[in-house]
Amino acid sequence: MLKLTGLSKSFGGLHVLQDVNFEVPQGSIYGLIGPNGAGKTTVFNLITGLLGPSGGAIDFDGQSLIGIKPHEITRRGIARTFQNIRIFKEMSLLENVVVGAHRHLKYSSVSALFALGDYRKLEKQARDRAMELLSWVKLDHKADDLADNLSYGDQRKLELARALATDPKLLLLDEPVAGMNASEKVELMGEIQNIRARGYTIFMIEHDMRFVMGLCERIAVLNFGRIIAEGTPDEIRNNPQVIEAYLGRDDDDEDVPPVTAEMLAEAIARPPEGGLAPPRGEVAQRQGGTQ
Repeated sequence: MLKLTGLSKSFGGLHVLQDVNFEVPQGSIYGLIGPNGAGKTTVFNLITGLLGPSGGAIDFDGQSLIGIKPHEITRRGIARTFQNIRIFKEMSLLENVVVGAHRHLKYSSVSALFALGDYRKLEKQARDRAMELLSWVKLDHKADDLADNLSYGDQRKLELARALATDPKLLLLDEPVAGMNASEKVELMGEIQNIRARGYTIFMIEHDMRFVMGLCERIAVLNFGRIIAEGTPDEIRNNPQVIEAYLGRDDDDEDVPPVTAEMLAEAIARPPEGGLAPPRGEVAQRQGGTQ
């Protein structure tokens, strides 16, 4: 469904992404992991048209996304959530989700001004759809509450429902469980699996390795702007480059015991704050705010 080929992005002399290649299969749950500053959110910003690439290609459903405006990319069937929650806090949950559905509402300004029949019909359809989506994330019983009154975890679920209201084919989730407690994460994992079962393709960035490994069928690992591994969770656990990125093993250091897959699995289960650790002896060239 989504194919990145030789994708690169530079800001002046800073090469944030270099020759990134991977494919997100239709109907899959696909993960992108890596440390802060690796370029993960830049990948999302390039896919959704918020940034233009310095080189390479982005194809969605066989069509190029290069040079396409963000709202047109949404119309083509890509929706996203953000690492920092972006909801309308002074609106109700129902109103927040209806906002996401407005790209489907085809009525004139005159109809809206005078509340004519087509306007009322389409608005009712949007509200009914919004209630359905809120039920998917188990928030329909709070539909009339203000979004600002929700817990942090429920605000993330609301943002997910609003993204689904655009009727996407591909859903991009930027750290969907950030700030959630353990029970909220388990609940959201089940809800994401249910969303995929309804025919959606999901591509996520996430630092919680338990969540990624338990949910994604395939994972790409981004380190210092380059893809260092791609495969199933088991393949990622056993990949030597990923082991080095997580554990910082230096093959020339005789004092370091051999790294086993079990050691990597433990590191994945309890990653250090900030995600992956850069390989030992390698200086990270990162810039504040770049993900």
